[in-house]
Amino acid sequence: MLANLSSIKEEIINFNIDNKDSLEQFRIKFLSKKGIIPQLFESFKNVEPAQKKEYGVLINELKVAANEKLETFSNQFDTTEQSIGQSDLSLPANSMPLGSRHPISIIKNEICAIFSKLGYVISEGPEIEDDWHVFGALNFAPDHPARDMQDTFFVNKKEELLLRTHTSSVQIRIMEKTQPPIRILMPGRVFRNEAISARAHCVFHQIEGLYIDENVSFADLKQNLLFFARELFGSQTKIRLRPSYFPFTEPSAEMDVSCSICGGKGCNICKYSGWLEVLGCGMVHPNVLENCKIDSKKYTGFAFGMGIERIVMLKYQIKDLRLYFESDLRFLKQFTSAY
Repeated sequence: MLANLSSIKEEIINFNIDNKDSLEQFRIKFLSKKGIIPQLFESFKNVEPAQKKEYGVLINELKVAANEKLETFSNQFDTTEQSIGQSDLSLPANSMPLGSRHPISIIKNEICAIFSKLGYVISEGPEIEDDWHVFGALNFAPDHPARDMQDTFFVNKKEELLLRTHTSSVQIRIMEKTQPPIRILMPGRVFRNEAISARAHCVFHQIEGLYIDENVSFADLKQNLLFFARELFGSQTKIRLRPSYFPFTEPSAEMDVSCSICGGKGCNICKYSGWLEVLGCGMVHPNVLENCKIDSKKYTGFAFGMGIERIVMLKYQIKDLRLYFESDLRFLKQFTSAY
């Protein structure tokens, strides 16, 4: 009798199931009410007492093996039929929807591409800086308002470390390690302790440029900026430079571009002046060069800097810069770019 159980087990294992009909045949033969395994349980009462224990173990193993095989093939056929019924396997896969770049990234990349044509190299630096690289080396006076806590985020109580207020700190780091000629562009995120509104934010992005070499003049600065303005805003764009003051440049200037919306005639975007302020610039102060161990009698240079959010607002006529930080897909999906 025990030998007969072994042959039944071999039959269960070797039973060929290749479709639902053969699966049903397997169920009827081994697990139906009149199937082999229920009949074995029925005959258990006729087994000799000495063999009951071993016999019970074996028929339970047969039942488990038959049920497992039945369940495995049932799931296999159900899954296959479901997948075939729901989709056409000959069709190409669905393409993933493409996202769009953030407007700040679009303009940043576009500005970098413009200045790369003039030989500028991208440089970056840390966002947590020390007082020397943010203020001291850039010719800020010890009592300058920018050093006050109401304008700057300090990291420690001793006011030795702070979140950089401009990317000019990267200029210092490059000049400390590199001798002229230097021609770099420095994009990055900066932080200032300002109330958040439609026109201001405590976190924003800047991009600055620096060129130092022998015989660099203000005329070189003007030509670089004119090329930039016409590449970004259009070939008919005009620029004007107004005298200004920055501790790290002398002379210093603010640059305006002719309004690309009204063509310089006057509109609400340019406040009917025909001009839009876009950046600050000037010749690098000799004290800054000397602080970085660069001979100010041999070398001269110029620097310029602009807020990327400001350029984006002018380029796309965005009136509230808080939109940049809200992750609103309705706003972000409007922007596409090759950059």
